[in-house]
Amino acid sequence: MAEPHTQEEHFDVLTKTGEKTGVSKPRGAVHRDGDYHRAVHVWIFAESTQELLIQLRADCKDSWPGLWDISSAGHISAGDSSLVTARRELQEELGVILPKDAFEMIFVFLHETITNCGQFINNEFEDVYLVTTLDPIPLEAFTLQESEVSAVKYIHYLEYKSLLANEDPGYVPYDVNGQYGQLFDIITQRYKVDNVARSLTLQKQLQRYASVSLNVELEGLTDADKEALDLLIKAAAIMDEIFCLQVWYSNPDLRDWLEKHAASSQLDELKWAYYLINKSPWSSLDENDAYLTTADSAIKLLPEATRPVCGWCGLKYKAAFPLQKPPGANFYPPDMDKMEFKQWKDSLTEDQQDVVAGFFSVIRRHSESNLDLSICSRGLDSTNPSEGSIYDLYNVPFSQEYSSFLSKAAELLHKAGDITSSPSLKRLLHSKANAFLSNDYYESDMAWMDLDSKLDVTIGPYETYEDALFGYKATFEAFIGIRDDKGTSQVKFFGDNLQVLEQNLPMDNAYKSKDVSAAPIRVVQLLYNAGDVKGPQTVAFNLPNDERIVKDRGTSMVMLKNVSEAKFKHILQPIADVCITNEQRGYVDFDSFFTHTICHECCHGIGPHTITLPNGKKSTVRLELQELHSAMEEAKADIVGLWALKFLNLQGLLPGASLKSVYTTFLAGCFRSVRFGLTEAHGKGQALQFNWLHEKEAFVLNPDETFSVNFDKVEDAVESLSREVLTIQARGDKESASRLLQKYGVMSEPLKLALQNLERIQVPVDIAPDFPIANKILGKKTLPLC
Repeated sequence: MAEPHTQEEHFDVLTKTGEKTGVSKPRGAVHRDGDYHRAVHVWIFAESTQELLIQLRADCKDSWPGLWDISSAGHISAGDSSLVTARRELQEELGVILPKDAFEMIFVFLHETITNCGQFINNEFEDVYLVTTLDPIPLEAFTLQESEVSAVKYIHYLEYKSLLANEDPGYVPYDVNGQYGQLFDIITQRYKVDNVARSLTLQKQLQRYASVSLNVELEGLTDADKEALDLLIKAAAIMDEIFCLQVWYSNPDLRDWLEKHAASSQLDELKWAYYLINKSPWSSLDENDAYLTTADSAIKLLPEATRPVCGWCGLKYKAAFPLQKPPGANFYPPDMDKMEFKQWKDSLTEDQQDVVAGFFSVIRRHSESNLDLSICSRGLDSTNPSEGSIYDLYNVPFSQEYSSFLSKAAELLHKAGDITSSPSLKRLLHSKANAFLSNDYYESDMAWMDLDSKLDVTIGPYETYEDALFGYKATFEAFIGIRDDKGTSQVKFFGDNLQVLEQNLPMDNAYKSKDVSAAPIRVVQLLYNAGDVKGPQTVAFNLPNDERIVKDRGTSMVMLKNVSEAKFKHILQPIADVCITNEQRGYVDFDSFFTHTICHECCHGIGPHTITLPNGKKSTVRLELQELHSAMEEAKADIVGLWALKFLNLQGLLPGASLKSVYTTFLAGCFRSVRFGLTEAHGKGQALQFNWLHEKEAFVLNPDETFSVNFDKVEDAVESLSREVLTIQARGDKESASRLLQKYGVMSEPLKLALQNLERIQVPVDIAPDFPIANKILGKKTLPLC
């Protein structure tokens, strides 16, 4: 650790669980008193030789002098961040200058030791990073900081592990049989792989998706709208570019690398095929487990990362990503925790707080920006927050963060708006193009709600599922389709009755809104989607999510009928054949599936949104429930949608509808949705509903391992869960939401049994749509599932 400071370095004092206490103390006092604090460990690993770089600690060090140790390490000073510290330590100690995408956080280790006859107590949380280079860095390329490092060398990782296991006195000790052994386990698992077995695993993962071609007739479009369609497809494709970056900062490099090498081998083809479904290295259907590692990622060259060496072209490294999907995606600094964000947010004005917790911005670090600037100028002073601020975080609007993409998309939308023959589509496209550049989406979302066009367009930042840290930030997406006029006229009834449903919701009257607007519903045949459409495909959406618009105008719904039909045919009907008892199997039908989907989307528009907290403060359900909001909201829309169908039926407003079909089709749908995984909002919300209804004996597991609906108990069970979820939302009660999800949002034994039976006969989990019209416009080839 570099220590050229005139004043003694201070550390943040942590609790025994690693949380900041708000207290900082001098370095000497921390080690004297045994306070918990945080440090970084950076390991440089050379792929070609399987060697780790280690350093010889300087003789003047106060701990472990003259012993071989980690490539680079250092304490995180009070107020500093982990990743910036890791980058700075590597630069100061070894003269290696690397961007943040070279650093892979692999685990956090609690190191508790006492040395120097009890005079040095080290209770340290160590953030362990791995930097993967293609080849060893020439030793003469390093610039060693003499006060810290006496020498460096490479050693095979297994030889090094053996030395540590045997407690060689020349090496700083680490318990390789304990938690720190993860370093060696990760390397072994990553590079000693069976490619045949890996290909088989990827094939099995791909087979969970049924390939479906969505070829839509364009007969109803005017020539002008057909011309505009080309521009809209190209604008929609840009949403893919933005979403790719929103997921993780090295994700675009990974994507381009996989595409470039897809033809190299069967394994590479499989990697690319599965990436196209997930749009990231994390598998949506496997609780976001990584199916790729940094070893699969892009190779990047940095000619000036170190001191120049004659005949050496420079440092080649792998663009890194963590095995654990970051909960904050690329919306927040990867080393930011909730406490740091809260302290910064609380220091802002009320208007500023609304912006930083809003949909349309990202959060960045001054210290990281300063470090990037210092690297460009080859300087070292890089860690101070902006002048006049004690906080390291700052807000960047989407219009600035993604300006290069949004300016292109805006240009395409303006051109399409000039061409289209539909006045409402013209208004939408021009206002959305303006929003991309101004970051003000209010007018464009209003225009989207008023859309009355054969060519149906949804494009922009909407859903917040990717932000698992707070549920604040929206991802970009696009849906381009052709309106189904007959289907749209048939479902208008549901949107017109939202106020009636609101006033009869099973919750306290004090929580009900008296001014719910009718919700327009459009039935659409989807011909292209892009952006945040990874993994399981949506069958409908209810937008916008902006609480201002929901309060002023309500919401509007789009039903993707051809997607629904594909899911029913390829997934829900086969599920019913396996999981529903023979006596009730005939109740499962497409009309009930589609009708409940409509009610689900309608019910996003009713119930609590803007709320008054017990202390009288105005807030929103989204802000209060934070990362739990998405799962609770999906559960609300589902279960209240089921309640609504019963209510409308009893009022005589759904003639010919069979509640037995509705309930039985819903039961089959439970098994469809939980297969998405419990890290996904729909899956977790569905598990909550199934387990509640099963506990209330509304859903019954039969001796033959099939399931049935107890029609005598299901209505009361549906109403009781509807009341529970709605009341939690109305109160903004995050603690109760957490308890409810912890108890019921789990993979219970009945659910496990159903999924095992479905696995045995390999019923697809979802569909992977192909878009022939869009592929032709974009010049893409259809890539079959391998």
